[in-house]
Amino acid sequence: MDPHFSLWLFAVSLGASALGGMLGMASGIFIVPILTIFGHMEMHKAIGASIISVIACSCGGAAPFLRKRLTNVRLAIVLEVATTLGALTGVLLAGIVPVSYLFLLFAAILFLSAQQMLAKRRERLQTDAAQDACRWATALRLHSAYPETDYKVQRVPLGMTLMYGAGLISALLGIGSGVLKIPAMDTALRLPIKVSSATSNFMIGVTAAASAGAYFMRGEIVTPLAGPVALGSLIGAVIGARILMLVSNEKLRVLFVVVLVALGIQMLLTAFGVHLPGSR
Repeated sequence: MDPHFSLWLFAVSLGASALGGMLGMASGIFIVPILTIFGHMEMHKAIGASIISVIACSCGGAAPFLRKRLTNVRLAIVLEVATTLGALTGVLLAGIVPVSYLFLLFAAILFLSAQQMLAKRRERLQTDAAQDACRWATALRLHSAYPETDYKVQRVPLGMTLMYGAGLISALLGIGSGVLKIPAMDTALRLPIKVSSATSNFMIGVTAAASAGAYFMRGEIVTPLAGPVALGSLIGAVIGARILMLVSNEKLRVLFVVVLVALGIQMLLTAFGVHLPGSR
């Protein structure tokens, strides 16, 4: 493979993972459109490289978040059961859904996630959250705290339902499912945005690993492509995790929405055969 293309893959993965890792979405949500639109790569091969990137991004960002007590590990384990089942379902459907439909589905998910984040309720006071705490969360001891505040986990059954859908989308599109996990935890479970991002980052690697084997067996994970993508993603995820801990909650939320809308527009145009100048 051309060394210049490998270097380009590394640079793209590093930048995408730094941004994605900061948002708790890994780099898959950015790498898939970049590789397909600007790298002229076939959709399923781009998804295969992205799956590897998601695993590397999760590994790179997990340690800093755990040290700062932003990750709710008990909640992540509970939600991962539903997400992994969704991922396995998505693997079965991945070869059936046409590529143009994948682009449309990708765009719809991005816009939906942006809308959810814009409609996000303001953080409740601890006294209000305690009143509405979910009995499931209390029984499983999912409530926790991080350096800024205590928080109560709410509506666990709804959260698990949304996590199943997030896992399914992850396997279909190779996006790490953080694009749906964060709005789900933010609105259904009522977690602080930084806790949602850190916990999502902890979970996405497991979700991606559940479907990576199937993509490899189908020949859709190409080693020369996945190598530089994985290395760039690992370094970028560490950088993104450090940035997240410095950025305020509201700035993080605004950045999340802007990125989702921009990517959604690009993927929607691509689905209908409209390409931006220089993308082809």
